[in-house]
Amino acid sequence: MRFQFPLATVLLALAATSSFAEGPKRNFLFILADDLGAGDLSVGGSTYYESPNIDRIAKTGMQFRQGYAACQVCSPSRASIMTGKYTPRHGITDYIGAAEGEAWKRNTKLLPAFYNHNLPHDDTTLAEALREAGYRTFFAGKWHLGSQGSWPTDHGFEFNVGGWDAGSPKGGFFSPYQNPNLTDGPNGESLPIRLGRETANFVQQHKDEPFLAYLSFYSVHAPIQTTQEKWSKYQQKAMKNPHEGNRFVIDRTLPVRQVQDCPIYAGMIEAMDEAVGIVLAKLDELGLDDDTVIVFTSDNGGVSSGDAYSTCNLPFRGGKGRQWEGGIREPYYIRVPGMADSGAVCDTPVIHTDFYPTILDLAGLPLKPDQHLDGVSLVPLLKGGRFEARDLHWHYPHYGNQGGEPSAIIRSGDWKLIHYYEDGRDELYNIADDISEQTDLAAQQPAVAARLRAKIDAWLKETGAKLPSKNPNYDPELAGREAENMRTKGLEAREKQHAGFLDPNFTPNKNWWGSAARTID
Repeated sequence: MRFQFPLATVLLALAATSSFAEGPKRNFLFILADDLGAGDLSVGGSTYYESPNIDRIAKTGMQFRQGYAACQVCSPSRASIMTGKYTPRHGITDYIGAAEGEAWKRNTKLLPAFYNHNLPHDDTTLAEALREAGYRTFFAGKWHLGSQGSWPTDHGFEFNVGGWDAGSPKGGFFSPYQNPNLTDGPNGESLPIRLGRETANFVQQHKDEPFLAYLSFYSVHAPIQTTQEKWSKYQQKAMKNPHEGNRFVIDRTLPVRQVQDCPIYAGMIEAMDEAVGIVLAKLDELGLDDDTVIVFTSDNGGVSSGDAYSTCNLPFRGGKGRQWEGGIREPYYIRVPGMADSGAVCDTPVIHTDFYPTILDLAGLPLKPDQHLDGVSLVPLLKGGRFEARDLHWHYPHYGNQGGEPSAIIRSGDWKLIHYYEDGRDELYNIADDISEQTDLAAQQPAVAARLRAKIDAWLKETGAKLPSKNPNYDPELAGREAENMRTKGLEAREKQHAGFLDPNFTPNKNWWGSAARTID
């Protein structure tokens, strides 16, 4: 079925294609963090983490305070950025490598839906669109959008440093990396610093040509690792005003972190920020800062439960893998020299699929509405204007490793409805009044809930979304015991582990501390 665009959207797209048809081509630096929450930067409100270089992008660009990921986990969001499509359209609905169907062995009510394991070659990626227009295209860091044959160089990037199948750094955050597309550096070399230097080198070599430099960090994904110096710095910072009481509460399925005081994670944010600083300094040195659009975002919310349990996303509920705002709210900053470079803020809800048409628009290139079906150019917002209100959608027919539940979501105005696939129930929140999603209004506002549920059902049908199926092996009694164990022993283990990170005598695993102590910065 061909997707039908509202007339207003078509007119907006036609107007956008002519916005920058003349003049020199702009360069693009797209920076994508991994698992970084909306509140994990000092510019985002953190008083514990430090990120002066990323803050500079936000403060000299436009901060989209309601910026959303296309999914609560990584691969789907990354595919949506590359294609301009919602997850059920490109078919990557879970992180690549997750079990699906009967291969799923966890004791859950449903079996996760099947999903694509490679970025579809039928799509014209953002990199391919720019390369067709004469841009040099460079990728560094985490890809996680398919195996060999579906790596960055198979989807429009001329150069690839470090992008391959894996979603986490196999060798950790210090050399040796165990990465077939990244040569090892000196023992103990910092991975984010290396990626920053590789990106700066590309900019140096292609300073006289229009370019897309796509810096896709493995940071701050697990395993959480930092240097002894950075751990010490943030351990001391946390102990100046130590947290009292529990760090975690159980929210439905898993313990969820309630405070930002993990010194290892803080060190990782600082290392990533230093790497960003390397690239920004190169743009300044070469006089390219006035010719380069800079985008900074993350692929999903911060990890407050599951994985490394490393951060707190309050006031947003939940985090990575979860259906609440903490799982899908992102840092979302765009700096356009001469336009969005004043530290402006925008409260219009925007999403990952919007980057594709926005970048084409800023490059003075025709939009590709048949490709970026679910994105709109943000140029009107970047110019201080507005565009027609629209609904935003999410589809995650899987169980997150971080406690997320199979669900579909719609954001319509201030309303947000979550539809759960396990039992068909709906939760309704007014985001403007209840940013922490504590008051479910579905029973009080049945007409609103029914209207939004109908929209979700229609959208799922229109996109051909794949759904989970019933698990014939589900054992409810075992599920009860597992939940009780998590509420007791699991919660106790998390509290003990994270208190230990701040112990002055903390000793990490030898496989990274010994290497990190010799880090080449």
